[in-house]
Amino acid sequence: MATSSKPDRPINENLASDSESDDSRDEDGWNDVEEDEEETPEVISLLDDRVFPDVISMLAHCKDKHNFDFLGVRQTLQLDFHGCVRLVNFIRQRVHEGLPVNENITLADIDDDAYLKPVLDDDAVIIGLYDLPELPVPDAILSAQSSDTAALVNDLLKRNTELQEQLASVMLQHENYRAAVSKTLDERWGETGADDNAGKADGVAGKGKGKDGVEEKEDESKYYWESYAGVDIHETMLKDTVRTDAYRDFIYNNKHLFAGKTVLDIGCGTGILSMFCARAGASRVLAVDASDIIFKARENIYRAGLSDTITTLHGKMEEVVLPVDQVDIIVSEWMGYCLLFEAMLPSVLYARDKYLAPGGLMVPSHTNMWVAPVSDPVWVSENGEAFWADVYGFDMGAMAKGIYDEVRVLHWPGDKVCGTSSAFKMLDLYTTTAADLSFTAPYASQLTRDVDAVDGFLIWFDTFFSPTVPPKNAEATVVDKNNVPDDAVATEWILNDKGARDQDRVAFTTGPFGGAETHWKQGLLLCDPHLDEKKDQGSAAVAKQEKKKDDEVRGEITFSVAEDNARALVIKATWNGGQTQQSWALR
Repeated sequence: MATSSKPDRPINENLASDSESDDSRDEDGWNDVEEDEEETPEVISLLDDRVFPDVISMLAHCKDKHNFDFLGVRQTLQLDFHGCVRLVNFIRQRVHEGLPVNENITLADIDDDAYLKPVLDDDAVIIGLYDLPELPVPDAILSAQSSDTAALVNDLLKRNTELQEQLASVMLQHENYRAAVSKTLDERWGETGADDNAGKADGVAGKGKGKDGVEEKEDESKYYWESYAGVDIHETMLKDTVRTDAYRDFIYNNKHLFAGKTVLDIGCGTGILSMFCARAGASRVLAVDASDIIFKARENIYRAGLSDTITTLHGKMEEVVLPVDQVDIIVSEWMGYCLLFEAMLPSVLYARDKYLAPGGLMVPSHTNMWVAPVSDPVWVSENGEAFWADVYGFDMGAMAKGIYDEVRVLHWPGDKVCGTSSAFKMLDLYTTTAADLSFTAPYASQLTRDVDAVDGFLIWFDTFFSPTVPPKNAEATVVDKNNVPDDAVATEWILNDKGARDQDRVAFTTGPFGGAETHWKQGLLLCDPHLDEKKDQGSAAVAKQEKKKDDEVRGEITFSVAEDNARALVIKATWNGGQTQQSWALR
């Protein structure tokens, strides 16, 4: 045992110096002494009032003079830094109270956070703990480690070999899947085919060609997935309350449809729709996304406490292997600009055909596409060629080239629509095929006012969530109140026979007429004012004539996939009885 002696004076009192009475020292000399004292903190003994230049020499003094081995106690108790701080303050507290200190200290003795507070202000011992030698590993552990080292190394080498083989196998499977799916998508969208492209390839220079002279197409999907890996695009979509509220309201208003069901969420993004389904009572949700955003979705799902219900799968819908043979519900927010931009719908249709159980539910169930003529000469002058002709006194006409060749995505004021809306394509998600997504459809609009000219056409879409699966038999006699007719208008379909909101029906529009704006906006097909220069004089006269109220604007709308980008669109419109036509790209 080591018995401590209580100090006769405060332990933080400065020691007397023999030089204090030496009046012969000049002021500079005293300054030197004071600077030295500040640079070398005094290490006061744990068990008496002796002062030392460092912690190691102080601990050696405690061991020699008081038979107290601080490092031995640290080793026995396997103390970390904070444990050592507690031990120091425990010892100082006992010395201050005049109690004995011995090496029979236990963890229970110092298991009090009060010992983390220094007993001695600016205690140099605590600061000096960083200088103590590393805590050695106990002999028993070293012995066990030594005997097991060879076996452990062998096990690790064997496991490393196995993992390398598995990685090589997975990489090979991935490449095979990628090639197979790429070929399937190309065939589905009519992108490739040596016979179809041979004529085009003959006239193209050798750059960018593959085998047999067929031009190779750049894979735009990589950029597509990467664009959805960031946060901004998902923040924009989540803040689109028209969109997000519609999905939430349908799922929560129809919990009886989701309870106990297996749901597939395609393009899950942040996981919001999957979490809606899980909260609505789904027994299992499979969330699929090829973008790296799915890693954030997994964390979102974990934070929501829904990891036991929702399984995330990273990969393309056509490549991932679901852990089930069938699902009861498919939910997806697949819509793009002008509805079909980005070509996500084919993946949904693929999953429907492969995984949706008979009688399964599609969410949403239908979409309807609309077109109407617009006229706003002021906007055209401010955003067309006239703007580029004089930009701060400079002619930037070169910038105007091609401005009539691209679809403009924007919010268009409803009062600048000059004709009635025409529904030109209804997509029933239960029956639509990938081939249906490239089409030509008629439209007809009646002008609602006199205009100098039709400046362009506006395209938007409505989305419907029907809680009823349509019957397979087209001749079914049962009338379904939730049926979505080909000319259904979202703002009208959600009302019951008395004009009140029907809670069973959810739908929204991306159109320009008074409703809240959505992130999809609308697609503006701006008419090229120079079309007449490319026609004969007779056609030019037809294109330039003024239009009167009640005049009809009639023609066809064509949607097709861009030849150089499977996720882009080419939209063509005809009007004036088919005498005038123009194409726009959306990429």
